[in-house]
Amino acid sequence: MDFYEKQIETRTLYRGLIVNVRQDTAELQNGARVPREVVEHPGGVGIVPVTPENKVLMVRQYRYPMEETLIEIPAGKLEESEDPLECAVRELSEETGYTAGRIVDLGVVYPSPGFCRECLHIYLALDLRQGESHPDENEFLNVEPYGFGELTDMIMKNELPDAKSIIGILKASMYLESIKGDFSGKNNPYR
Repeated sequence: MDFYEKQIETRTLYRGLIVNVRQDTAELQNGARVPREVVEHPGGVGIVPVTPENKVLMVRQYRYPMEETLIEIPAGKLEESEDPLECAVRELSEETGYTAGRIVDLGVVYPSPGFCRECLHIYLALDLRQGESHPDENEFLNVEPYGFGELTDMIMKNELPDAKSIIGILKASMYLESIKGDFSGKNNPYR
């Protein structure tokens, strides 16, 4: 069975610097009409940078909406018409100072598809070369290395609640295990 909802009406409620909010009326497949609220976001990238020492470079920064400091994978918002891979390269350099010799596309995730149109492109960055970070003018962060096992423990203890980071870390770990042909994780040098 195909599921669908057809947009009947739309009205923009708010235009912001990062997001827009609209209120729609949608028609369901049974003919019923229902209200829908949609947050439009330009999308972004998340990067899992793995050093030659098999450490993941995480970023510690304050997140105003959550009113707390979080540990996250480096990430950033797509500029208008920006290619996601180019954005990933830019954000990796800005936030960590590193450049990658190899970048693996780990796919797209929808952080909260019940109300938000944001799409996040997740990348694994390997063969890193260190440079100097150059965060945005009003961006304050620390770069901290963690092992995959340590990050997995933090995820399971709810000490790392950021969704893009959880997804990126787990997908990167599974990818690295798959290229070694070992899905048990026992022989993964990146754990």
